Amino acid sequence: MDLGLKDRVYVVTGATRGLGNAAARELVADGAKVVVTGRDEQRATEAAAGLGPNAVGVAVDNADADAPARLIAAAREHFGGFDGILVSVGGPPPGFVADTSDEQWQASFESVFLGAVRLARAAAGELEAGGVIGFVLSGSVHEPIPGLTISNALRPGLAGFGKSLADELGPRGIRVVGLLPARIDTDRVRELDGLSADPEATRAANESRIPLRRYGTPDEFGRVAAFLLSPAASYLTGIMVPVDGGMRHGF
Repeated sequence: MDLGLKDRVYVVTGATRGLGNAAARELVADGAKVVVTGRDEQRATEAAAGLGPNAVGVAVDNADADAPARLIAAAREHFGGFDGILVSVGGPPPGFVADTSDEQWQASFESVFLGAVRLARAAAGELEAGGVIGFVLSGSVHEPIPGLTISNALRPGLAGFGKSLADELGPRGIRVVGLLPARIDTDRVRELDGLSADPEATRAANESRIPLRRYGTPDEFGRVAAFLLSPAASYLTGIMVPVDGGMRHGF
């Protein structure tokens, strides 16, 4: 299936590893050009080099107020256009309510929530009909995950923001989509499993609750992201797509 991605230009934040990198990899594989970002300049450069000539790395923190303008300018400067953005950011620190400090809440709000809002708002002002804004969120949009209190609070808020944005931008032909990963086999998920006394038992218990009985792979997530960002998904907007092997049992 031709997704129509050839020569389209996307910004993918938090793409030096994990889900953002998986999405960027699939976009490039289908002919798109991407600006990949990360906080560390060397890692951003290395990630882009690993994707080939149709990728460029930019060191930026999603929490920086000037990040949106810099990234959109980089897309236009390097590739001559800007067709969409996928906002991905590393998860906030784990912890229960009593374990999380004001400083952690503030830093997480700036990077996970406000940074995403700024990026989406700037993209909305620059995109034309056919453009797309995507958010990498979490299954916690529907059901809180024990031990991830900060994420449980921020991700559903971003889903609500994304839905409002889809309503506002729809008349201009700009789409807004969200992805809700659950247990995808990334460094982040392995780190969370590793917080338990027996990581292997924790993984086995999690897999037993997934109808497909396994964690997803980053590539499986990346392919869904590439489709949702592509012109092939031109009539999909305002949706939150679970990429979870059936882990969420509600409709």
